[in-house]
Amino acid sequence: MIRISQIKLPINHTEEDLSKQISKILKVNKDNFKYKIAKKSIDARKEDVKYIYTVDVEISNEKKIISKVNNKNIMLTKNEKYEFIKPGEKKLNHRPVIVGSGPAGLFCAYMLAINGYEPLVIERGENVDERQKTVEKFFKTGILNPESNVQFGEGGAGTFSDGKLNTMVKDKFQRNDFVLDTFVKFGADEKITYINKPHIGTDVLSKVVKNIRLETIRLGGSFMFGTRFTKCNYENNVLKSIDIETKNGKETIPCEVLVLATGHSSRDTFKMLYDSKLIMEPKAFAIGVRIEHKQKQINDSQYGAFSDKLPAADYRLATNLPSGRGVYSFCMCPGGYVVNSSSELESTAVNGMSYSKRDGENANSAMIVTITPDDFKDKTPLGGIEYQRVLEKAAYIEGKGKIPVQLFGDFKENIKTTGLGDVNPQMKGKYEFSNLRNIFPEYISESLIQGIDFFASKIKNYNRYDAVMSGVESRTSSPLRILRDEAFESNIKGIYPCGEGAGYAGGITSAAMDGIKVYESISKKYAPLTD
Repeated sequence: MIRISQIKLPINHTEEDLSKQISKILKVNKDNFKYKIAKKSIDARKEDVKYIYTVDVEISNEKKIISKVNNKNIMLTKNEKYEFIKPGEKKLNHRPVIVGSGPAGLFCAYMLAINGYEPLVIERGENVDERQKTVEKFFKTGILNPESNVQFGEGGAGTFSDGKLNTMVKDKFQRNDFVLDTFVKFGADEKITYINKPHIGTDVLSKVVKNIRLETIRLGGSFMFGTRFTKCNYENNVLKSIDIETKNGKETIPCEVLVLATGHSSRDTFKMLYDSKLIMEPKAFAIGVRIEHKQKQINDSQYGAFSDKLPAADYRLATNLPSGRGVYSFCMCPGGYVVNSSSELESTAVNGMSYSKRDGENANSAMIVTITPDDFKDKTPLGGIEYQRVLEKAAYIEGKGKIPVQLFGDFKENIKTTGLGDVNPQMKGKYEFSNLRNIFPEYISESLIQGIDFFASKIKNYNRYDAVMSGVESRTSSPLRILRDEAFESNIKGIYPCGEGAGYAGGITSAAMDGIKVYESISKKYAPLTD
């Protein structure tokens, strides 16, 4: 197979134009080859915006063609696919149990089911259909279900997000490709396998995770929703069973394999695991606000004269301040919504969400400041959780139970917002004019001001007075890490910390990939329950 990179075409090109360009580069008739897009991105230099392609071409006499064209952007490549590993031989007495049905838990379960391990998935929240109804009710009424919400339930926190699928994880085993191909298999658009910075959208992701669950069940897996994991039971640091609670009461499930894919917000579970002597450590994360601008402003800044001819633009901003703290954008949602993503009573947290079309009026992004364990008053591994809680409770009070909102200019002047400018909040959940300075310690507020002012040099008028800020963005990543060894096991053997909540991933794709890694570790050791 021949890979051609750096194929540049105008933004109004057709599929035929791409085929003709491949034909021209290889100096062959366009009827003599087949091609597949490997990557598609936008070169946004404003004087001449173009699409850039990398394509893989199937054609005979590959080596002869390459030697004839002598082009540095052409090379031979192999069509490599993810390969399932050979299972181990140790007998499993009980089916593996997975706690959490976010990307890490879902993919771990799916892979185990494909290979005959009959996994059982325990999820405290609801299945995605019921969960959507519960979340919509919360957005309208403000009545929170602490067990099923934007953080908890089938698909994890990513179900109510932009559904970004890009990752910085280096992957030589094609796990990333397998994740994207699986999403396509179960309902996502094929373009996620090749576009730069792919996203799936909350509307599509909810359908995909349901389809993966149904296939996992067909392959022998099981799911228990509305089920809380309350205790792990072990002897001599070897797992024996777990305790769970359902609406029907308490139950003990014997198991020697337990995958902890709890997500980053299962704070009561972290406390229980800490009390159970699982070794964990606090880790750095980031905290701040959501900031909204008109999507047209972002498009004009990124694309110039071509802004009305291209998809909604995103951005990525970062700077290091003289104080030593970093300020950066995170989970930027083109054409998206700010979402009340609270999971505890009398606490407020926010996140960003987009639908697959990204056609909302506003762009929003987390604008966050780096926090380290040195900032935590509680010096135990749970110190970051307590740090988050303090700010979330302050946000709840400041917003009177709603999302607290403030214009950036008012934030700088430390005055409560009383009205809007040209940017109207685009939110899921009710909001209240507030003063966000009352929520944060001064070092976070000052860092946000310095960072946002600096980013105006990257995106024109980014620090506009009427940019809408809301808080608190506190669930950017797990505030702790549950330690695991080279076999992916914790200090209690049989327990496998996994995904974002355990501190080993940072988004949908990396979490799914970590779920695959944990499946591989389990499969290397144990024989399947069925052939």
